[in-house]
Formats: sequence, C-alpha cells, structure tokens
Amino acid sequence: MSESTSSTTSQKSSDPQATPKSWKSKTPPPGAKLTPMMERYIEVKHQYPDSLLLFRMGDFYELFYEDAEIAARVLGLTLTSRDKGSASPIAMAGFPFHALDNYLQKLIRAGHRAAICEQMEDPKQAKGLVKREVTRVVTPGTLTEDALLDPRTENFLAAVHVDKKQVGLAWMELSTGRFQVTSCPFEQLSDELARLRPAELLLQQGLEESPAFADLARLFDDAVVTERAPWSYVADTCLDRLKQHFGTNSLEGFDVEDASPGVTAAGVLLDYVQETQKTPLGHISSLENYRSTHTVHIDEATRRSLELTQTLRGGHREGSLLHILDDTVTAMGARLLGEWIANPLRDLDTITQRGDAVQELVEDSTLLRELREELDGTYDLQRLAARVATGRCNPRDLVCLSRTLKLLPRTKALLTGRSSDRLRDLESRIDLCEDIRTLIEPCLVDDPPLNLTDGDLIRPGFNTRLDELRDLSRGGKEWIAAYQAKEIERTGISNLKVGFNKVFGYYLEVTAAHLQKVPDDYHRKQTLKNQERYITPELKEHEEKVLTADQQSLALETELFHELRTEVCQHVSRLQKIAQILAELDVLACYAHTAVEHRYCRPELCEGATLDIRDGRHPVLDQLLPSGQFVPNDVLLGDSGEQQECEEGDESEERSPDRGHVQIITGPNMAGKSTYIRQAALLTLMAQTGSFVPAASARIGLVDRIFARVGASDELSKGQSTFMVEMTETARILNAATDQSLVILDEIGRGTSTYDGLSLAWAITEYLHDITKARTLFATHYHELTDLVETLRGVRNWTVAVHESEGDVIFLHKIVQGAADKSYGIHVARLAGVPGDVIVRANQILETLESDRRDDQGKANIPQRKTDRATQRQLNLFEPPPHPILEKLKSMDLDSLTPKAALDRLYELRGEL
Repeated sequence: MSESTSSTTSQKSSDPQATPKSWKSKTPPPGAKLTPMMERYIEVKHQYPDSLLLFRMGDFYELFYEDAEIAARVLGLTLTSRDKGSASPIAMAGFPFHALDNYLQKLIRAGHRAAICEQMEDPKQAKGLVKREVTRVVTPGTLTEDALLDPRTENFLAAVHVDKKQVGLAWMELSTGRFQVTSCPFEQLSDELARLRPAELLLQQGLEESPAFADLARLFDDAVVTERAPWSYVADTCLDRLKQHFGTNSLEGFDVEDASPGVTAAGVLLDYVQETQKTPLGHISSLENYRSTHTVHIDEATRRSLELTQTLRGGHREGSLLHILDDTVTAMGARLLGEWIANPLRDLDTITQRGDAVQELVEDSTLLRELREELDGTYDLQRLAARVATGRCNPRDLVCLSRTLKLLPRTKALLTGRSSDRLRDLESRIDLCEDIRTLIEPCLVDDPPLNLTDGDLIRPGFNTRLDELRDLSRGGKEWIAAYQAKEIERTGISNLKVGFNKVFGYYLEVTAAHLQKVPDDYHRKQTLKNQERYITPELKEHEEKVLTADQQSLALETELFHELRTEVCQHVSRLQKIAQILAELDVLACYAHTAVEHRYCRPELCEGATLDIRDGRHPVLDQLLPSGQFVPNDVLLGDSGEQQECEEGDESEERSPDRGHVQIITGPNMAGKSTYIRQAALLTLMAQTGSFVPAASARIGLVDRIFARVGASDELSKGQSTFMVEMTETARILNAATDQSLVILDEIGRGTSTYDGLSLAWAITEYLHDITKARTLFATHYHELTDLVETLRGVRNWTVAVHESEGDVIFLHKIVQGAADKSYGIHVARLAGVPGDVIVRANQILETLESDRRDDQGKANIPQRKTDRATQRQLNLFEPPPHPILEKLKSMDLDSLTPKAALDRLYELRGEL
C-alpha cells in the first residue's frame, strides 16, 4: 500500500521562499530522463508524496525539488542546486547524517512528515547503484526517539471512526506501546480529544470538512490531521488486522467487543503505524478498553477553565495544576501523573488504596527519601523497552536498561513488609529480571558508544574471536614480538627488527653488517644507506589479517549486539510491567513528598454529596505566592442526610450538615471569588486522583462530573460571541449534570442586558437547585440572587469580606457567610488607574442610581456633567491643558500688590479650587 493512495496530511504552511526560476522545483514524473540515482529518488518520492524525502547519500541526507525548498525554509539550510551547468538545475538541500534527530525535530514541530530513505548496503561492496529503501516515515504522532519527544509528556496518535450512532476512538503512545480504545456519543468526542490532546489525528478523507466536524476544528489547531482512504475503515478488515497482530481469535480477552466502532478506529490506527514504522511492533502487546464510567467526566471547557495541564493564556505547562504537582523523579512517573490528573477516579476502593499508600509514605520519612533516591537513578524503562522491541535501541540504551534493573532488588526490599495494600501489591509484582541483566552486563562495556559503527562496545573477554581481531587490529604486538624473536633465532641476526610504514606495510630491517645472513625466503623491498628492508610471505599474511581485522571486528560486534538485542526483545512485556510499577511508585512518592513539603492533609472520601473543606488553599497560587500570603478558606456544601452518610454519629455543631447544596457568592472583583470556586473544584479533583490536598481538613463526597463555566472567550472563527459561548456551555451543564456532580459558575449572564442576565442567572440557579441538585458554587455580581435564600431551601449566601476605612477599601480575600451590600467596582477602577475625573463622575451617577432618583417619565435623574471652565478639560497632544487659576496667577501684576493685598488674593484663589 503506497502513501499516495492511503493518506494525506494537513500541514502547517510557512511563507514561501523565492527560488530561481531556472530551477526544476517541481518533481518530474516517473520515466523522466535522469541519472540512475535521481531515478531512484523520483521512484521513492512518488511512493511518499506527502512526506519530505530524506535521501541518504554517503554522509548526508539530501532533499531535492520542492522538498529542498521546504527544508531550506524550515531548517535554515542553504538552498543550492544539482547539475548547475545544465539548462534547468534541480533545487537541492541537505545536512549531515549525524544531525538527523535535530533536523527531524524541527520538521515535525513545523507540522511536516519525513520519509527516511537509507542506504541498505555498504557503498564499498555495492555493485552498481547502492540499494536504498524507506525504513520509516516519521510523523508527529509516531515519534519514538528521546531527542524528538518531551520525556514528561505523552505523545498520542489518535484515530476517529464515525459510526451511525457512536464514534469510535483509539489512541496510542507509540514510544511506550500503550494502546487504548473506546466508543462514545459524538457530542462527547470533543471532550475526549481535549483530554488526550493528540499530536496527530487520523480521519477518514473528507470528514474534517463535513458539517459534523465543523465545531471541532479548533481542537485540531495543535494536531496534524492525516486523512486515510475510506477503504481503510472496513470493519472486518480492521478487526482481522488487530487479531492478527495480537495473535488472538477475538478481542474479548481484552474486554473489547469485536463489533464496536472503537475497534474500527483501532484497526485504522494500527494499519497506519505498521505502514509508517516498517518494523516489528512487539511492544504493542495489548489493547485496553477505556471506560469513561470509571473516571470523572471533565468536558473540554472545564479542562481549559481549571488549567489542569496548561494555562488558559498561552497554553503553557508552567502555571498549570500538573506543573505544580509534578515533583516526580522519573519521566515515567511524570507521564503517569499527567494521566491521573486528566482522569480522576470514581472508584472509592482504588482511591482509598492510593491514599493509604501515600499516607504510609508520609508517615515514614526514611522510606520516602530512600524510595525517591532509588527511583531517581532509573531511566525511562517504558521508552527503552519500546526501542528494544522496534529494533531501534543503541548500545547505550541497553546499558541504561541494565542499570535500571540493577536498582530493583533495593526497591523491592524497601517495600517489603509494608502495611498499605497498594504498596504490598506493587512489591509482590516487582520482577527483578536478573536473567535480563545477566544477558547485558557481561556483554556490553560500562560506557558504550552511542552508535554501533564506533565499535568497542562489547566487553573484553566476552568473545574469544573478537578479542583476537581486536589484538590484530591494534597491530598484534605479541605476535610481532614472537615473530621477531623467532627470526632472530633462525637467522642469527641479533639486531633484526620488525617495522611498519604506510607505504610498504610490515617489513624486516637488517643492517649492512648482517646482510650475508639474510635467508633466501626474504624478499628485498627497500634499500637504505646502512640497512635493507625485506618482506616474507608469513609477514604479509599477518599484515593482511591486521588490515581486515578492524572491519571484521566491527562486523562481529554488530552481530553480537543484534543477538543481544533479539534476546532482550523476548522480555519486553516483562520490562513494560516493571516500568508501570516504577511509574506508579514515583507518583505515589511524589504525592507524599508534596504533602509533606506543602502541608497537605489527607481528604476523607465517601459516597455522599458533601463538600467540607476547612482552610483550603488554591494548589497553584499557594505555591506561586510568597509563603503565608495566600488566604485559606472553607468550602461547606451538603445536607444532613448526605453528611451522615459520610460519617455516622458526627453531630458536632462545627460540622453542621445543614449547608445546602447551592452557594451564591457575592463580592467585588479582584477579591477572590473566581479563585475560591476554582479552588473547590481543583481540591475535589485532586482528592479523586488519590492525592492529599492543601487544607487543614477535607471531607469530600465523590463526584461523577466536574463542570466549570469560568472566564470569557469569543469563538470568532465560528461567529460566536462571548455570551453565545457562555450560554452553550451553561446549556451543556444543565443538560448533563447530575446530583453527584460539582458545578462552578462565574458571572453567568453578564454578556447581555442587566435584566436579561439577571433573569437567566435566577432561572439557572433554580434549575440547578430543583432539578439537577448538583453541588454548585455560583459567583455573581447580581446581588438580587441573594434573595433566593428566602425561597430555595438548599441555597446559602456567602461573600468576600471587605474592610473599609476612611474611603479606602481592603479586600480580605476571606469568604464568609452572608451577602455583599456593594460591588466596589468604582474602587477597583481607581486601583486600575482609571482617571480621577471618571471616578468622581461615576460616584455621582452611582449615588443617584442607589437613591432611585427618577423623573416623571421614570428615567434616572442623573445630574448633568459640569462643563464650565473650572471642570472642562481639553486634551493636548504636546502639553498639559491650562488651568484657570494658573492663568489668573500669570495675569497678576505682583509688583503693584502690597503684601496684604497679595495674601488676600491668594485666599480668594484658594477658595476657587
């Protein structure tokens, strides 16, 4: 199957670069009159028309025609030409072969694919044209090299199959071999893609432009979209491909239904990986059925609003929840932590097991320190195992793998006899893999070269033949010494010496005084002033061995390494299991370390719909702000029945369960309302990943979904205003939330007129209270909503404490029970630097509106703005406007005024201020 018929790629375009008109930048069709080498290039290029073809020529990768122009622009290469003397030279650009990873990284980041065409035979031994074949196609979703990947972030390749009723979704992390599949309603696809954030997305041709996918276009901004031909999506073919790869009769053993749309997506994905990698994929050994019912559902808007893995502004990892919590010491652990944060659990038993393990590590500081020290010495076993399975590991990879396995006995010993079920289970499943270590350690030197071609990677003494070749390649000093001694004894020439130069090779040197003793089998090679140089058949035979020993030594080392790699490859599944255990230990230890360092508490979790957090802190701001500056707050939600379900018999007044399930939170801007409601959601999410939380204490009822309608953003590309986006997201909350959900809302209704917005906010609150019954925190400036406490049993009013003193306002950032009586918006405007005249005028208008001064027609009787010279100001581009009093001062004749008259005049002017 050729690339030309199976896939096309939507690539990020760059500005074109000017090209000499005489260059044949367009690739000619097959059969054009070219050199044999260029004919092969064109032949391969037509098989991979949507990839940049990196054509190996000696020590360089070369690109020609359009590919050369793109590479020169993206990689900053010099654009030159081939056949410069011809009428139409060919555009050409290239780079050294050893710089491949660096240039590949730039190409992939620019959204391109690269087909790597290697020399399949030694040019010195080739007869005629060197054989060249594409060994793999590198795309954003199929990266495996460390140099091309972020070690702490997963790099997903995903495939979508749209069925009549559902959507099949499959995704894979090729660098680790993890392969997952699910089926979901079409409306949920955007949430799943937001959760995965794939680097590359496979779609059926034409699907991206279909109306059904129009609203998902913005999710493709960070992903390269690769289209696959419709015949790739034949369900039976996809199923057969998966069964053949896994060697099974069905997929039931993986808990996957053969007829599900997810299987079709998985088959398309596997086909694409096999097509691009052109290598065994033994590390893809299972297919996981992802069930969304086992995890907390978090929609795309909520992930963005809560900044779980990247910030709302700029999309940076730094400043996100993941960045703050990531104190893992391994790349495997960092990736698993990201997965846990993206997929909080709903299973209380599993959460409790994680919490027990974290608590044991928190309480045993020695165990925590020593465990993290051991883990810190490990390498990325997941990606090492994948490179072994695909045949792309180098000698240094295997040594790093061996060093990691060497740490397992100590790690297992540290976990022996632990009390928590999770730590005991992990310890019982640690396979020490001593047999794998005994394969690697005796074979490879401690510090091998990165490339096979460098040689000297096999340990001395491992292979007798290799030792002999190495001895020969280094000149065979022992053989030379023995041969020289033998010839001295045979000829009686006491000062006979064996020498070497690059012209004659090895020779025997005899001084003029002993020429009569030279035997007949010596052949004169060179005559010097006082000596003669000879060669013998035996010496020339040894010389031939020495000259070929280097090549033979390198070939034998390569053979031995390939044998070793093949043997280790048989144990890839064991290595993957160990890697998963080490990753989980790292995350659990990370949670414990963070809890100790930042004074986190273990949350109590239960099945009831309660949220009781005392002195909670926003996990991100708590670390970013100077120590002690963040003001902690309580979050209290849940009714009496739900509270008793969490802890029977707790009737203390301090933890009174009668708190309602809807909070109306009022208070000024910049006072901390948005931070408070986000904090509640983040602490709930953290608790359901098994983490401790930044609080004095916390009791949290499990949630099935978290919804956040926070912040404002226009979708201009879709013609949607901020208000439309707000209402769309709110509608989704109202339609999808349950009585087990957590909903946080910020300023709903502010994008329209005051009365429209208030009416909507009022009705939305009633619906959440009466119908949905979700735990809800609603931050608003509509103070009228605080009246709902009179009619809705489950509503409670909370506000941000404010301290006023002599006209100044201090926001205390403390959430207390009650309702705000002011918005303090004008005060915030003054803090923001709004001109004083505007502030004064705003206070005048506010006073009128608050006193409800209206005329006969019912209009607000707002006083007219003064326009006399004392208040009118005209801005000038070059100098400040004149002031009336300054003008009077300038016009005064000071020399004619008596001191008393001048003082009287000064008092008059002050009165005019």
